[in-house]
Amino acid sequence: MSLQVLLPAHNESGNIRPIYDEIRKALDATVYEYRILFVDDGSTDDTLDRIKELASVDRRVNFIELSRNFGHQNAIKAGLDHTEADVVVMMDCDLQHPPSLLGDMLAWYEKGYDIVRTRRRRVAHEGYWKRTTSSLFYRFMNSISDIKLEEGSADFRLLSGNAISQLRVFGEFDLFYRGLVKWMGFRQVSIEYDPAPRYKGETKYSYRKMIGFGLKGFTSFSTKPLYLSAYIGVTFSALSLLYLPYVIWGLWTGHYVPGWSSILVTIVFFGGLQLMILGIIGIYIAKIFLQSKQRPHYIIKETNL
Repeated sequence: MSLQVLLPAHNESGNIRPIYDEIRKALDATVYEYRILFVDDGSTDDTLDRIKELASVDRRVNFIELSRNFGHQNAIKAGLDHTEADVVVMMDCDLQHPPSLLGDMLAWYEKGYDIVRTRRRRVAHEGYWKRTTSSLFYRFMNSISDIKLEEGSADFRLLSGNAISQLRVFGEFDLFYRGLVKWMGFRQVSIEYDPAPRYKGETKYSYRKMIGFGLKGFTSFSTKPLYLSAYIGVTFSALSLLYLPYVIWGLWTGHYVPGWSSILVTIVFFGGLQLMILGIIGIYIAKIFLQSKQRPHYIIKETNL
């Protein structure tokens, strides 16, 4: 039985050797013939050099160098597209996804599960703001989407057999694997883990990128924001009719209150509302525009596969 550990890497120079050592420690005692595939996602440090050093002394280490930074989800796709293993485990290089959990994931796979997902427990070192925003994201996602994601879902998962084959064929431009894996079905199980602090380096997910990732997630799995925009428009159009009797009364009696402040506030409010609705529609149109170009998700510069 062949196993491949897939690790996207972007400026992870100080984490390459430690994650390699931990994976070996976790898998050397198993019966699986495993390989480790690093996908260098346009690193600007010596991450690729560290990977090549490992590949030169261990034939089980492979790498794919992308021509630039295409993003975490596209780096995962590059690895999936180039694996022939029976089982694939995706995980990050920063050791926040504990390699010691690999044995438990494989045990669930041996019980007949096609997909073994993971979810983070809350830990103090993540910080209050990150925990709060993460919780709000999953609540919002679940309230408007047709899929339900557990709070703390992570891109640390095991896939096998048909699940790998099916995940490869997804051609949508904005990939959101947390949702796609849950949406696919198959026999799945979710296990919990305690995320460790990042071993070295800085997180690649700024708050701006996290917001973008969230927008990508819920617009990929729900059209409810579009319907909500229509409902809001109908609601405020109906409410505006309540103003009509006052207008008629003013015209009839010749009594009206002069002043521009109320008019200005109304214009600003409805103008902002219209821009918000147009923005929501624009996001979906942008996704259609990008999808229609059919550009590749990534470009490979070098590989030893």
